[in-house]
Amino acid sequence: MTRFFTDSQNISNDIITLSAEDSKHIRTLRLRPDEDFVVCDGNGVDYICRLGERGDHAVAEIKGQRKSAGEPSVICKAYMAYSKGDRLDFAVQKSVELGVHEIILFKSDRCIAVPNDIPKKIARLQRIALETAKLCNRGIIPIVSSLDTLQKAVEDAVKNTDLTLFFYEAEDQLHIRNVLEKHFPSSHDEDGNTIKSVAIITGPEGGLEPHEVDIARSHNVPIVSLGPRILRSETAPPVAIATIMYQSGNL
Repeated sequence: MTRFFTDSQNISNDIITLSAEDSKHIRTLRLRPDEDFVVCDGNGVDYICRLGERGDHAVAEIKGQRKSAGEPSVICKAYMAYSKGDRLDFAVQKSVELGVHEIILFKSDRCIAVPNDIPKKIARLQRIALETAKLCNRGIIPIVSSLDTLQKAVEDAVKNTDLTLFFYEAEDQLHIRNVLEKHFPSSHDEDGNTIKSVAIITGPEGGLEPHEVDIARSHNVPIVSLGPRILRSETAPPVAIATIMYQSGNL
């Protein structure tokens, strides 16, 4: 079913006011007045809609609503180092497909390329996240943002999630599976609360410096492996997210 997103302020009295862009898209799709489509409020609620008797492309009439089925039970935040070319495009697209909640970019020592205009880059990646969310039945549009340094990325991840995992290509002892099996699906922390949010931190195509790994260690963040093969910078985040979704029962 065709899917659109809107702000909750556009929903009133069983009517949703559509954006000019969405109205144009509906015309392009040639949706008939009797065809159902979905408008999501971006907060996990889907509204089943029709154009109405007159086929007005500016508004949608609400027939019913339901909880978005595409949102996982665990919040996963992906902290990714900048990489060159279209590698970040791929990583963002696939991460959104797999259920990531938020993507935060950062600069590390071995980054080969950092965009000169970071706001423009973020805007482009946010657009990719939006289009992917529409296609993948998501109930939210994952936010793409940035932080200045890996230090800030680690601190932000530790502060805002229950479990942070730092992926390092030279780690050969602790596998992601070993960590996740301790937390999903049934183990609890000392307060009896299940792990509800996980952060992953991955490096650039040039890898991570030992002192950057020490930053994670100083915050008691597990240094984790994704297996014996070295994954590309754009492959590691989706693989880590997919593993978390599988182990937590969301895949």
